[in-house]
Amino acid sequence: MGPTRKRDLTAAALIAAAIGYVLVTVLYRWFPPITVWTGLSLLAVAIAEGGWAFYVRAKINDGEIGLGGGRLHPLAVARSVMIAKASAWVGALVLGWWVGVLVYLLPRRSTLRVANEDTAGAIVAAVSALALVVAALWLQHCCKSPEEPPENGEAAPE
Repeated sequence: MGPTRKRDLTAAALIAAAIGYVLVTVLYRWFPPITVWTGLSLLAVAIAEGGWAFYVRAKINDGEIGLGGGRLHPLAVARSVMIAKASAWVGALVLGWWVGVLVYLLPRRSTLRVANEDTAGAIVAAVSALALVVAALWLQHCCKSPEEPPENGEAAPE
């Protein structure tokens, strides 16, 4: 299992934005109100993942990975990588959705009252999704063992 590539996440977000824009164009009249609270659950997950990333990094840097008490089990690190990869993909897709919504809302703010009211909630949701992607990539980075070579395949300088 290799690291999540940023270009793949970007492509997924762009595709989701295009699909989201088309869907919003057709279905916006039936949408419920988009409040500031709409995307904050993603921000809570991003904060939790970011905190876990710092904890994992500290344990790895201290050399406390092992099977003893009070140490971080290697399977916990492997599960953290899986969670990070899944969160990065979910965050990228949701970010794409909210970008598509924003592309629809922003030009219509002056002519459509509900679009003006929904814009703040869509911005908060998009920023929260971006925070989830960043936290997930950070967690994935923090799960690397210190002796791993760099991602580009070159050996580390000695």
